[in-house]
Amino acid sequence: MSSFTTMTLKAALEGLESKAFSSEELTRAHVEAIEAARSLNAYILETPEKALDMAKASDARRAKGEAGPLDGAPLGIKDLFCTEGVRSTACSNILGNFVPTYESTVTANLWRDGAVMLGKLNMDEFAMGSSNETSAFGPVVNPWRSEGSNAKLTPGGSSGGSAAAVAAELCLGATATDTGGSIRQPAAFTGTVGIKPTYGRCSRWGVVAFASSLDQAGPIARTVEDAAILLRSMAGHDPKDSTSLPVETPDFPSFVGKSVKGLRIGIPKEYRVDGMPAEIEKLWEQGIAWLKEAGCEIVEVSLPHTKYALPAYYIVAPAEASSNLARYDGMRYGLREEGANLIETYENTRAAGFGTEVKRRILIGTYVLSAGYYDAYYLKALKVRRRIADDFDQAFEKVDALLTPTAPSAAFGLGENADDPVAMYLNDIFTVTVNLAGLPGMSIPAGVDANGLPLGLQLIGKALDEGTLFSLGGALEKAADFKAKPAKWW
Repeated sequence: MSSFTTMTLKAALEGLESKAFSSEELTRAHVEAIEAARSLNAYILETPEKALDMAKASDARRAKGEAGPLDGAPLGIKDLFCTEGVRSTACSNILGNFVPTYESTVTANLWRDGAVMLGKLNMDEFAMGSSNETSAFGPVVNPWRSEGSNAKLTPGGSSGGSAAAVAAELCLGATATDTGGSIRQPAAFTGTVGIKPTYGRCSRWGVVAFASSLDQAGPIARTVEDAAILLRSMAGHDPKDSTSLPVETPDFPSFVGKSVKGLRIGIPKEYRVDGMPAEIEKLWEQGIAWLKEAGCEIVEVSLPHTKYALPAYYIVAPAEASSNLARYDGMRYGLREEGANLIETYENTRAAGFGTEVKRRILIGTYVLSAGYYDAYYLKALKVRRRIADDFDQAFEKVDALLTPTAPSAAFGLGENADDPVAMYLNDIFTVTVNLAGLPGMSIPAGVDANGLPLGLQLIGKALDEGTLFSLGGALEKAADFKAKPAKWW
C-alpha cells in the first residue's frame, strides 16, 4: 500500500488511466498514511469518508470513459480555501467551526477535474507567519530532521501543512497560497516544488483574505511536472473575482522538458545579502552552472529597490490585513464573546479570537493607515512598490527569467524565532519582491545543507510567463537530480 503514496501525481494518473489500480485503493492508502502521521499535525481536519465517496465516484466516471484531467487523485487543501460543507477556519479561533455554504473557485476547479479531497491542511493563522507556529491548531512539524538530531523543525509558513503533507507523502499534491513567500519558502524547507503564479492567474474567490493585492493561490507538489498539472486545473478566469485575469490557461505540463537553450537568465546582484550562509551562495552558483550547461546565457542584473522590499511589504500587507480582518466582529459568523455593550462584544470577541501575530499585524496596519501616518508610511510604501515593479520591468528587457535562492537558510527549529518577529520576517527577504510586483515565482529543491536539510532555488518570471518557469524548473530539476527524502520517524 505504501507504494501508492510514494508515486508522483503524474505516475498516479497514468496508473489510474491504465487501470493498474483504482482511485479507491489509492485514496485508502493515503487515508491510512494520514492516520499514521498525525504527530506531524499537517492535517487539522481529515475527511476520509468524503474522500472515499469522491474516489468511488471517480472510478465510476473512469469506467464510463468520462475521466477528467485529475480524476481520482487525492489532494490536501489548505484551510484558507473555503470548502462547501467542510469546516474552514483559516486556522484561527475567531472563525470557530465555520462551515461554508459555498466552494472556493480554485477547489471547485479541482473537483470539476475529478480530484479527491483528503482533508484540510494546517497553516499559519490567516496565512500570517513564516513557520506555521501561529496556527490555532498548533505548529506543523517538518518531516525532515537534521542529521544526528531529533529536534523538531518548522516546515515554513504559511503553507506549512501543505508542504509537510506533500513531503511526508500524505497527498499527491496540495493547494497553497503565497502572499510574501508562503508557497516558495515552505517548498524550499521541505524539498518540494512550489509555484506562486502571476497575480490574477488563480481566482481569489472563496479564499480567506489576508492582503488582497498580494494573495495568490498555487500548488505544492513533488515534481515540476506535478506542479504544472495542478496549476493547469487551479487556474482560469473567474468573473466572481474582479482581479482575475481574463486570459487563457496554457497547457503548463507541455512546457516541462522543453529546451531552455538560448534563454537569458538574470542574476540580481542585490540578492547577495550580507551574512548569507556560504552553502546558500554555493548552491546559487551551482544553479547558475546548471543553467549554463543547459544552454542558458547568464546576465548580471540590478534590482536597486530590493533593499526596501521587506519594509514596504510589512507596511502594505498589514494595512490590507487590518481592513480585511475588520469583518470578524462576532456578529455574523464564527466566535462571539459577549460584552456589556456592542463595543465590549467587539473587543472581547477579537481579543479572544485572534492570535498574537495577527493582532500585531492588525495594529501595524491600523497605525500606518491612521491620520497623520498614511502619507508617511502607507503612501510611501506604495511608491516603493511601484519602483520595485519598475526594476523588474527593466530587468526583463534584458533577460527571460531570474535565478535566486528561495530562502536565506534551511529549515530552523520550532520556537527558534518565535520571540523575534524581525528575524521571522527576514525569512521572506528573497520572496516578497515577487508578490509586490505581481510576478510568478517557483522554488525547486536543488540540494541539501551540511545537516542534510533541503535547500531551494527560486526562478522569477515575467507576468503570465509561467511556461518559461516550468521549462527552466524542469532543467534545474533534471540537473539537480534531487532524490533525498526525509527519514520516516513519525
